[in-house]
Amino acid sequence: ETVRRIMIDAGFWIPRKLRPPKVHQPRNRRACLGELVQIDGSDHRWFEDRAPACTLLVYVDDATGRLMQLLFVPSESTPAYFTATRAYIERHGKPMTFYSDKAGIFRVNARDNAEGRGYTQFGRALFELNIDILCANSSPAKGRVERMNGTLQDRLVKELRLRGISAMAAANAFAPRFMVDFNARFAKVPRSDFDAHRPLRGDEDLARIFCWREWRKVSQS
Repeated sequence: ETVRRIMIDAGFWIPRKLRPPKVHQPRNRRACLGELVQIDGSDHRWFEDRAPACTLLVYVDDATGRLMQLLFVPSESTPAYFTATRAYIERHGKPMTFYSDKAGIFRVNARDNAEGRGYTQFGRALFELNIDILCANSSPAKGRVERMNGTLQDRLVKELRLRGISAMAAANAFAPRFMVDFNARFAKVPRSDFDAHRPLRGDEDLARIFCWREWRKVSQS
């Protein structure tokens, strides 16, 4: 503590609370639809005081800002992302890359796994589908989906209130119609007309891929 105080007085150390906020340079959008899709879960009182808080899984295309998938779930979990991602692929095809945070759903964060080897259940499913996943180092790095969360917490909450929707099932049924209207008004035109989504191969069974798997050893005794 004495050394730290001397460094502060000499101007070599700035306490964290006095440091200026980091300014993150905005990243250029990707060129193609489906080239990079940002994903996140937004915990919020989506139904205000009409129902308990829940989580909205949000998938946003980086090139266009289009809402690609919305799913209301009780909380962020691997099964929830399995369901949402399977629905995404069935509707749009396979994107090139998903961009997420470093939550344990997406990345093995164990200390004894410092080299980053191994996959989570979600990561393993994407590997089998030849879909890359990138994990952002900070929330501003995936700013498009973070800003979308804030927008939805305003616009979507009001739409749900106007329609008297107070349950996740009804909200999920309404979500496709909301996305169509939202994208028609706010989505950007991509720099390239090429759609980077890929169709499923004949041997890619989503029901088999999006399931929980664990290795077990069978004893001979």
